[in-house]
Amino acid sequence: MNKPLLVPLAALVITAAGMAPAVAVPQTAKAPAVTVTYAGTVSLSNCSGSVIRFAGSVDTDPALVMTNGHCLETGFPDPGEVITNQSSSRTFGLLNSSGSRIATLRANRVVYSTMTDTDVTIYRTTTTYASIKNSYGINALTVSASHPAAGTAIKVVSGYWKRTYSCNVDGFVYRLKEGDWTWKDSVRYTSACNTIGGTSGSPVIDTATGQVVAVNNTGNEDGARCTVNNPCEVAENGTVTVRKGINYAEETYNIPACFTTGNVLNLNAAGCTLPKP
Repeated sequence: MNKPLLVPLAALVITAAGMAPAVAVPQTAKAPAVTVTYAGTVSLSNCSGSVIRFAGSVDTDPALVMTNGHCLETGFPDPGEVITNQSSSRTFGLLNSSGSRIATLRANRVVYSTMTDTDVTIYRTTTTYASIKNSYGINALTVSASHPAAGTAIKVVSGYWKRTYSCNVDGFVYRLKEGDWTWKDSVRYTSACNTIGGTSGSPVIDTATGQVVAVNNTGNEDGARCTVNNPCEVAENGTVTVRKGINYAEETYNIPACFTTGNVLNLNAAGCTLPKP
């Protein structure tokens, strides 16, 4: 894992061919890339994260913060463990576009946390999106409800280090295994995203849309096979591949379907595929 800092790990021509005269082929204009900044990201005591919202969220909803499951303040969730509705008073440093800390947000609840199939923790804060916007001029990052695509240009934005990594989605991993944990359909980065400890929980942002498509969580540090800090890729046929120095993230497109009116978690909602307790 891109380990949380200060926490022990044990305990990423036309050819047309023809007789017609040649004509210029119209080019479809590509949408300009969104300017990705630190606005809306947060720093935790040992990890990174972001203030998130969904397409159905409204400004009066309690703001949510997303990071990794392995960044949970009470320790790594066990394989198969899903935590919901757990009390929390954790704080987050809210960053502006330049990476300056401009406020402290506080959680009152761990809404959801797991390291099974994915690696995510979502906190509910004591404030609303409207309050954050009105007080600090910061908008939450929207979580995309669409599966990311290979080749997509992305940025991994670390609030802990105030550092941004730029690369592309290299592909997807059927199963990513690290120690006792296994994650499904993980994002593999191209090599330029050489994330490090403390970047855990960083939002992975599609530069074409500005939306969050994954949450950064791990990388193979030493070339070892399927051990902590050295995840391995397991194909559907069981073939194991080790990619030393390559880093990974967990997709987030399946999260919005699990939240209903008022940013309330409903794991039984239609289309919700997150693991249940």
